[in-house]
Amino acid sequence: MSAETPAAPGQFDHRRQQFRAWRGTRPFWAGLFVMLGGLPIAYFPYAHLHVGHLTLAMATTAGAGSLIIGVLLVVLGLSLWFQQHVRTFAGVAAILLALVSIPVSNLGGFLLGFLLAMVGGAMAVSWAPGAPDRQQPAGTGGAGDFPAGAVDDGDALGKANDLSGTSPANGANGRHSAG
Repeated sequence: MSAETPAAPGQFDHRRQQFRAWRGTRPFWAGLFVMLGGLPIAYFPYAHLHVGHLTLAMATTAGAGSLIIGVLLVVLGLSLWFQQHVRTFAGVAAILLALVSIPVSNLGGFLLGFLLAMVGGAMAVSWAPGAPDRQQPAGTGGAGDFPAGAVDDGDALGKANDLSGTSPANGANGRHSAG
């Protein structure tokens, strides 16, 4: 295939739409921020900056701790992308690791990694999957169409949708029994 060979028409748009659909079903930006937060936390304790003829080493006694925190943040970011059901755990763990990185690794990667991991962790905890789009147009008499103020008492077989046993129909008024 040469450089002059034209690409298939619409293939780039198709791939972009696929990526957009994939990105929309998971906390993508939270995972990206958590991963980006792990990089400076892991890098700065091992970095040697050269200023003119002066070499500045920022190695700390907890360099291994910084490396572990950075790698864990990258793994948590990847798990946010590929295992969406652990988003709350991964978000809380990212926040805790970001807080631990302040004393362990040069103020959390000079506050850059700390802030990125904190924002990513907060985004992961607060992310919720969107509601699926309804394919049926409104007003066609489907099972989900009720007049204003009406209550759905069950499905088509007459079974109650309320699994907690606290529906107003059984007189529980939202109170749960303890046994």
